[in-house]
Amino acid sequence: MPRGPLMIIGGAEDKLHKRTILKDFVAASGGADARIAVIPTASSLGPEVVEVYDALFRRLGAAEVVAVRPESREDAHDPELVARLAGATGIFMTGGNQLKLSALVCGTPLADAIVDAHERGVVVAGTSAGASIQSSHMVAFGGPGSTPKQRMTQVAAGLGLLDSTVIDQHFDQRNRYGRLLMIVAQSPQLLGIGVDEDTAAIVHHVDDHDVLSVVGRGAVTVFDPSRIVTNAYEAKRSSTLLASGVLLHVLPEGSRFDLTTRTLVAQAAGVDPAEAADLAEAGQDLRDLARDIAAADASPGALRRRLARSRTRPDTRQARREQQSPQHRTDQDGAS
Repeated sequence: MPRGPLMIIGGAEDKLHKRTILKDFVAASGGADARIAVIPTASSLGPEVVEVYDALFRRLGAAEVVAVRPESREDAHDPELVARLAGATGIFMTGGNQLKLSALVCGTPLADAIVDAHERGVVVAGTSAGASIQSSHMVAFGGPGSTPKQRMTQVAAGLGLLDSTVIDQHFDQRNRYGRLLMIVAQSPQLLGIGVDEDTAAIVHHVDDHDVLSVVGRGAVTVFDPSRIVTNAYEAKRSSTLLASGVLLHVLPEGSRFDLTTRTLVAQAAGVDPAEAADLAEAGQDLRDLARDIAAADASPGALRRRLARSRTRPDTRQARREQQSPQHRTDQDGAS
């Protein structure tokens, strides 16, 4: 069975209006048959955070929503709690403190159950902290800023659902360019992925490739440091880092990116319906013209004139009908 999709949400997803991202999650989880497990461990809120997502997912058509909330590593070893993921068709990890989420979940049977669910085809989604933990490496904490500086942030282990990556969220809104650049400068084997608010990077595993597509209002920013030149290994304290040669990809909605080959996936050109209709009509006219010439019905010049008359005739008839209509005559009388 193929791996399930990953939905990496940059936080602050729309919960009131179109709710596009959450609708997509419920649909990917099975729609009316969806059984969703919510993991709210990162949140500092109590049961209300589960109540919010329970109401949202049920309103969007999910059949069942269950809470899986370990409050300690001991809880994350509890077979009864772990068993709640066994029948899940979708797993959703809320926002909050990603270091708390990592410290309580990673390396436990609950984490193994999340990975196993992903491997058997379950969709795994997370917003904010729940997005960061999906990568192999995770931003633990750190400040904003567009310039990468030594010791700007700290990294912790994630669940590893997405290999050789580090994910950051609220990316543009909280100006997290510098800290993601710092991480990839220190670990150039990692692909840096920054996800804006109300935006999702959706990853499907296709033919041994992880392919990312973008949905939402913002963008997904990818830093590829494969050929970086950096002084991260010798920079002191909080000094500014050299980060030259990083390949930048800014991916708006509709973009697709192959994370395995680190290349943009070409998009099929869209066709304007009106233009397509015009082309179809022109093609039919040409076929009629060729048929009539072949039948020696008339010369090409005469046929072209006949075709021109046929194109203008409907407009002429319509104009005559409008002139003869009672409303037109009334308007004319009123104008005089």
